[in-house]
Amino acid sequence: MSVPISSPRAQQHATRAAFFIPGFAIAAWAPIVPFAKARTGLDEASLGLVLLCLGTGSLLAMPAAGALAARQGCKRVMVAALLLICITLPMLAMAATPWLLAAALAAFGAGIGAMDCAMNLQAVAVERDSARPMMSGFHAFYSIGGFVGAAGTTALLSAGLAPWLATGLVALIVLALYAPSARHWRSERVARDTAAFAWPRGVVACIGALCFVAFLVEGSMLDWSAVFLHEVRGVDAARAGMGFVVFSLAMTIARLLGDGLVRRLGDRRAVVLGALCACAGLSIATLAPSGAIALAGYALVGVGCANVVPVMFSMAGRQTTMPEAQAIPAISTIGYAGVLAGPALIGFAAQATGLVVAFLGVAAAMAGVALSMRWLRV
Repeated sequence: MSVPISSPRAQQHATRAAFFIPGFAIAAWAPIVPFAKARTGLDEASLGLVLLCLGTGSLLAMPAAGALAARQGCKRVMVAALLLICITLPMLAMAATPWLLAAALAAFGAGIGAMDCAMNLQAVAVERDSARPMMSGFHAFYSIGGFVGAAGTTALLSAGLAPWLATGLVALIVLALYAPSARHWRSERVARDTAAFAWPRGVVACIGALCFVAFLVEGSMLDWSAVFLHEVRGVDAARAGMGFVVFSLAMTIARLLGDGLVRRLGDRRAVVLGALCACAGLSIATLAPSGAIALAGYALVGVGCANVVPVMFSMAGRQTTMPEAQAIPAISTIGYAGVLAGPALIGFAAQATGLVVAFLGVAAAMAGVALSMRWLRV
């Protein structure tokens, strides 16, 4: 195993950049979606199917990225993933047919998924060397990247730039971040025979299940909070998106403060309090008689969810049931499946019982996360 030659502080900054990049890049895609839809002539149903390619590419890439990181080091995987992101992002804005858009989305998703997996492996190693909680702060930079990417791309498009030029500028910014950061990414190899996929078992399966629930909540906030505020609480459609804005802002702030909180409370208590806070927030947002009170509930959900997933990844780095090069990809894959499956599960439940009952079911699932910490030992 090679010894890192860069300073701990340089590695920490480089890891923050690694988290910022995929959040920045994937958020830059969101404002481009209407342009891609018009360019390819897709209707709503067909666009929904094509968009699944992004998630599919990510899910397929994560286990392979873990195995490659074990054999080649995190640095090589992150550099390859970053270059794939930079190449495919402008292609999303230029694809002229549905098939080309689907292929570009699958490749772009693979780059995002590989980066997500490798950067968490990097973060586990850097946090372990620092001997103090750092994971929440790392994940905060993914959220910051998402905010900057969405706002920046929207501003470029509003200024009249063509979508391909806007995404090209985003890719150049990513490359500019890569230049000073990559030399501080970890390059040690921990195994030569790591399997490309391993079923999670024992405590890893438990951690993965808890991440699935936490990501399910994030997915439900992204896709259903505006619908709920508009259709159930009567909030004007133009302002219904404030629910997700409040949730995202609260989550980002809580993650920036999260490392100190986790250090004072400990992992288990931080997860219990966070899950209960999210449960209370979901209940308030769902049962509140007004949209203003519901927004306060969404803020509580963001604060509660903020540090659950970072703590889970820290626990995955400490467990001994599976090698972390297998555990981290498995947990990442299960968690990302929650983001994808969550909105669909909410939709099925809402169709059968209504949105209020569906959201209360999600709140109950977060209460289950808090309860499960009674038995989870890492």
